[in-house]
Amino acid sequence: MMQLARRWEHPSSRFGDFAVVVFFLVQCLDGVFTYLGVRIWGLGIEANPLVSSAVSLAGLGAGLAGTKLVAVGLGMALHLQRVHTVVAVLTAIYFAFAIVPWTAMFLLAH
Repeated sequence: MMQLARRWEHPSSRFGDFAVVVFFLVQCLDGVFTYLGVRIWGLGIEANPLVSSAVSLAGLGAGLAGTKLVAVGLGMALHLQRVHTVVAVLTAIYFAFAIVPWTAMFLLAH
C-alpha cells in the first residue's frame, strides 16, 4: 500500500493530474447546480453554511464565485503539495454530497 501511495504522490503523477482535473470539474458543476438551485428554490436550499453566508453577504454570483475560487485554490494547493489521495477523496465527497443530491432534486422537480 505504501508503494502505491508513493507512486501516486510523485510530482508527475497521472493519478494526481486526473484527480485535480476531476476536482475542478466537480467544483464547477457544484457551482452551476448551486446557482440554479438557489435561483429556483431560494437560499434556504443551500446546506453549506459557508456558502449560504457568503451568498447572503456578497450576493449569489459573487458569494458563490468566491467560495468556489477558495475551494479550487485549496484543491490546487493540495495538488501542488502532491497529496493527490486527499484531492481524490475530497472529489468523491463533493460528488456524493453535492452533485448527487442536486441532480436528484433537479430530476425530481418538474
